Amino acid sequence: MSIANNSASCVVITGGSRGIGLGLAKAFLNFGWSVVISARNSEQLNRVVSELQSEFDEQKVFGVCCDVTRPSDVENLWSESIQYCGQVNVWINNAGTCNAAKALTEIVPSDLEHVVQTNILGCMLGSQVALKGMLKQGFGQIYNMEGWGSRGEWSAGMTPYATSKRAVGYFTHALYKETKHSNIQVGTLSPGMVATDLLISSWQEGEAKNWQKMKWLFMFIIDPPEQVCRYLAKRVTQNHKTNVRIVWMTPMRLLSRFFQPYYWRRNPVKGTALDELK
Repeated sequence: MSIANNSASCVVITGGSRGIGLGLAKAFLNFGWSVVISARNSEQLNRVVSELQSEFDEQKVFGVCCDVTRPSDVENLWSESIQYCGQVNVWINNAGTCNAAKALTEIVPSDLEHVVQTNILGCMLGSQVALKGMLKQGFGQIYNMEGWGSRGEWSAGMTPYATSKRAVGYFTHALYKETKHSNIQVGTLSPGMVATDLLISSWQEGEAKNWQKMKWLFMFIIDPPEQVCRYLAKRVTQNHKTNVRIVWMTPMRLLSRFFQPYYWRRNPVKGTALDELK
């Protein structure tokens, strides 16, 4: 029986107030799960939690303010989640950030530090806290979020972000090695390119020529968060294996798009800043 059939199932999603995190939260709520989302901005978090409680069962939506680079914040996120839900079935380290798509020499050091701390340290701290708690409760699943660079992909301007995601991939595999003899499952989620404000801002604030170089490919692979997140969440609820990689944009899915006229005509960034980027 999949864990989705457990009415008490609870998922914790870091960076859950927007983008892919928010899309995952809505998907899990539609599957009847309890959801705890975290974000650094308390005002935005409270607004999103209120909106979700109005749309779904308010008894199944909770929010905890958390900076994933601070150990005490992450430990509090676990404690609050246990208090709200009684258990944590799934923990998703989704919180992440991206540098502006510029040459490495043009990126200020503070932006490099922010990418590394959020994407790598935040993932490691979240996994550490979740693993300790799940070992104590005797079950659970931990998922880390892949991104551009996880499998060695490269594009101009994305070196810091891609490097951080490559590191997350290694870390997740190492975590699997540490936990393979336990009852804890470890894996990654690969959403592909999703039309979120993070993606849009990274290219908008970067060099336009970098977007133009990759635009032809991205138009094929960018998808709306609702479609992608429902797929990922469903696969999570059905999973009972460790060392799993749940992928939206599989090679077969990408290849099939080249033979469908719809994907040659569509504009997945219509109405956004990217649509006007020259």
